[in-house]
Amino acid sequence: MRISLDFGVRVSGRIRALALAILTISLPACTQSPDPHQGRPPNIVVILADDLGYGDLGVQGASVSVTPRIDRLAAEGVRMTEFYAAHPTCSPSRAGLLTGRYQHRFGFESNPAPVHQTDPNYGLPVTEATLAERLRDQGYATGMIGKWHLGYQDDKAPEARGFDVFYGLRHGSMAYVPTGPSGLKTVFRGREVEPMPAHTTEAFADEAVSFIRDHRQSPFFLYVAFTAVHAPMQSTEPYLSRYSDVADPRRRAFLAMLTALDDGVGRIVDEIDRNGLAEDTLIIFTSDNGGPTWQTTSSNGPLNGVKALLLEGGIRVPAIFRRPGELPAGRVLATPAIGQDIAATVLRTAGAPGTEDLDGRDLIPFLEGSRAGPVHRALYWRALSQGAAREGDWKILKADDAWFLFNLRTDPGERRNLASAEPERLTRMRQDWERWSSEMMAPQWVREDLPGGENRPRELKKLIEDYVAGAPVNPREVLYGGGPE
Repeated sequence: MRISLDFGVRVSGRIRALALAILTISLPACTQSPDPHQGRPPNIVVILADDLGYGDLGVQGASVSVTPRIDRLAAEGVRMTEFYAAHPTCSPSRAGLLTGRYQHRFGFESNPAPVHQTDPNYGLPVTEATLAERLRDQGYATGMIGKWHLGYQDDKAPEARGFDVFYGLRHGSMAYVPTGPSGLKTVFRGREVEPMPAHTTEAFADEAVSFIRDHRQSPFFLYVAFTAVHAPMQSTEPYLSRYSDVADPRRRAFLAMLTALDDGVGRIVDEIDRNGLAEDTLIIFTSDNGGPTWQTTSSNGPLNGVKALLLEGGIRVPAIFRRPGELPAGRVLATPAIGQDIAATVLRTAGAPGTEDLDGRDLIPFLEGSRAGPVHRALYWRALSQGAAREGDWKILKADDAWFLFNLRTDPGERRNLASAEPERLTRMRQDWERWSSEMMAPQWVREDLPGGENRPRELKKLIEDYVAGAPVNPREVLYGGGPE
């Protein structure tokens, strides 16, 4: 700041010097207040939706827009349009997100079956460090709200894996209301079991807000894994009544569940902003996999396929990153990235060491625009009899013994199999995928309780072929054998 002492009168040099000294001492106190957060690591909030499809948000082109708060989050941050989940189903995807490593490295390749609830070997191995463990070592307060789905036994539970605070479920799904006809109806608070709340989505938002309020004076990591919009299709009357004109009860419930999710995200963001933490907090919002459109009426937009498949509709998901003052508002980034990148991004943002063993990459330079080009040379997936890799605009897909090749720039809906037109490209990408796959561990468990999907690779191949051909499909019959999901 330039200070002028030319008041139209003559003053002595001694008086001028004295005046300057007084101004120099007093001006900083008058013009700015100390920043209580200056010098401390930024807070991290990761919000994970469950089974949210690529096309379910207004900002992603939803036919019915009911997500104004998430859309606003996108307007205030960076939205990635080619972001991928680590896996097409819930549990392995979360393992990749929270470790930053391909979950195949430790055999985590399948959702658990009910029998695994008592299996001490099921879950995220204790040899794999979680985001919470790494950040707690950096002095962060750590909290986890919502769906864990990475181990049922006490030594695999959130409070044993780096989280100071846990409120939610260890399982993969639960009821949304106590009167619901299906679903788990208890929650954990730490290791204590409690009756479920009146509405889980609202309760998870309540707990997240409380955590932020309780830990606003110190750096914190908050992981909020909502169960919405995963089945069962249940909601509360205040939300359901908003869509009384929707005839299909499943669709009405879905819109109500999505609206409650949007409200919950909005409340979390509001609490961050209300406490003056916006510029000191990186907020990340994404989904664990694509939408099971046949089950929930969700939408994967222009993408082909559904949850559980390695077609784009099963793995490409919304992704939003917000940190005012650090990341540009309203930026849309069409650069392929994957769930494992979240861990790398969070750890680098927090200044945590030891990220060399991660498969994920720090996205911040790409998000802020200081670096261009691909984040990865290639991205890889494996889901038992399925496999996939993306390199630039090109993607290969394996379904049992069949291979597909797509150009996602010209064919994002994966309708034109170019395997016969580009045999050399297919061979090279296939060899790269096979080399990567050979470095991974064999699956440590498979859902043998289901008559479909994982145990019927031939039928699964036919389902993918039908999706590519645009033929009628019955994913529920193939993926779940017509049985319960």
